[in-house]
Amino acid sequence: MAKTVAQVLNEKIDEQMAMQTEAMVAGGCADYAAYKESCGVIRGLNIARREINDLLRELSEDSDD
Repeated sequence: MAKTVAQVLNEKIDEQMAMQTEAMVAGGCADYAAYKESCGVIRGLNIARREINDLLRELSEDSDD
């Protein structure tokens, strides 16, 4: 079955979040500023994923009407 654009985007976002998290856990943050930046990246990716899912939900509700 072919994946939708939203599924591919969510998978890519999940991969990026996992990479950022793994880098942080492995000590990839040299200082507090780097830590804050990584947290910001993860937060931004999470927001993007939530926006995609909200849009999908709205589109689904619109098609049900």
